[in-house]
This record gives sequence, structure tokens and C-alpha cells, in this order.
Amino acid sequence: MDDKVNYTLVGAFMLLLGAALVVGVLWLAAGASGAKHYGTYQSIMRESVAGLNVDAPVKYLGVDVGKVKEIAIDPADSSQVRLRFLIEQGTPIKTDTEAVLKTQGLTGIAYVELSGGTAGSPPLRGANAGDIPNIPSKPSLSTRLESVLSTVLASVDRMSTNLNATFDADTRAALKQMLADTATLTRTLAAQQAALSSGIADAARTANNTARASEHLARAVDRVAAAADSVDRMAEKVNAASDRVGSSVEAAAGGFQQISTDAAPALASLLSEMNQLAVSLQRLSEQTERNPNSLLVGAPARKPGPGERTRP
Repeated sequence: MDDKVNYTLVGAFMLLLGAALVVGVLWLAAGASGAKHYGTYQSIMRESVAGLNVDAPVKYLGVDVGKVKEIAIDPADSSQVRLRFLIEQGTPIKTDTEAVLKTQGLTGIAYVELSGGTAGSPPLRGANAGDIPNIPSKPSLSTRLESVLSTVLASVDRMSTNLNATFDADTRAALKQMLADTATLTRTLAAQQAALSSGIADAARTANNTARASEHLARAVDRVAAAADSVDRMAEKVNAASDRVGSSVEAAAGGFQQISTDAAPALASLLSEMNQLAVSLQRLSEQTERNPNSLLVGAPARKPGPGERTRP
């Protein structure tokens, strides 16, 4: 018995099933899109956005919160790229939130990462009603690395230039001569190793002798200090004796003055008598000059004057 298939019924069933699937998909899509509401934001990137495509994910701390809607050159500055995002409402986009371009793993697929936003910061709004809020951006890791590497390479290039300028032909010749002199000095020192060892030993003995001499010197210094103390004590005694001698001299001076006062009349009388004696001696001298015999026979008899008679 042959089975008869009604192809008309089969075709109608397939059409109805396909229509049901399309309606279900549309219903699910409509329901999913109706469950979420998105806001439009933009950000200005001052670097290349190579690898970033439209519909690329926008993440907030690693959580998908939207997608890239538009990528275009900034009309105000051709060195910048303007990005527009669709971000789920309720995402905490604050005034201090920043957007940075990142790449995902080894695939190199780029996406936008949002970070920052402290609890006390107000929500990000447009400058005017109807303006799209602008999320500040910061350089990506690759841009920062490129900047650092450029700085390092520039420094290396300058250092290489300076080294080339420093180590010119004359400097290299002087350095070569210095190395040759150093090698000669090293060989000379190696040849004089025995003499150097002997000198080091002599220096060690000298140091030991100096140490012992310093000990004796310390004791001598102590003795000199003791002698200095003795001299100080002697000086004090001499000062005291000088004070006593000064007092004695003052007393003797006072006594001498008293004696001079008491002996002044006698001394005056003595001087008067000595004056008379000198006058007598002067007359004797004059008489002797006139009559030298007077020293033997005495003075000649004086002739009597008028009215005087000679004594028998």
C-alpha cells in the first residue's frame, strides 16, 4: 500500500511555522529593546582609533553598558576624533568620568572603557538643553607607552650625539694612551711587588712604634701638665711674696722719710761746719803759696800796729 503525501498541507505548515518563528523573533527583539533605554554621549579622542568600529562595546569598569554609535573626524579640529555612544540609562556617568580606548586581549579588537566617577560628583549633563554630554578622555596605554618611548629614544639619541661629540679622535687617542700608561704602571707595580711588601711591613712596624711612642708621649704630657701645675703654684707663692716685699718696701720708705725728717737739723749743722773748714783750708792754701816756710816755722809774726807795743 502506497502512502500518499499531501504536499499542499506540508507547504502550508512550513509557511505557518516560518511565520511564527519570524513573529517570535520580532516579538523578542521588540521586548528586549523596550526593556532598555539608552542615552547619547560623546567623547573627543586625541589619538588614533585604529581597530575601533561602529557597534564596538562601551564598558564601565569592564561591564557592557552600551555601544559605539558613530566615529567621525571632529569638525572643529581635524587632529581629533569624535565618538558618539549609546549608553544604558542608569549608568553612573559623572562629571569626572573618563573614557579611554583599550584593546581586548590578543585579538586587537578595540573598545571604549569608562572609569572614574566619585560618589559625590554630579551626573554629567550637556552644557545646554539638547546638547550631547561630553565625556572627557585620557590617552590610552599604547599612546602613553609611545610617548614614553619617544621621550626615551630622544634622550638616547641626544646621549649618543653627545658621546660622539665627546669621544672624538683626540679623546680616543688620549684614552688609548691612558690605558697604555695604566698597563705599564700595573706591570711596574707587579715587578716591584717584593719592595712594596717590604715597604708595607716597614710601614706596619712604624705604625706600631708610633703607637708605643704615643703612649710614652701621653705619659710625658701628663708629667708636663703636673709640672705646669707646680709652676702655677710656685707663681702664686712668688706673687704672694712679692706682695709682702712690696709692703716691706713701702714701710721702709716711710721709715727712711721719718729718719730724713729727724736728721735734717744735724745735717745742716754738719754742712755749716764743713763749710767753715773748707774756708780755713782755703786760707791755709793761700798762705802756703805765699810763704811755704810757714808749714815748718809757722806763720810770721804780725807787725804791731799803731799804738801797739811789742811783747817781751
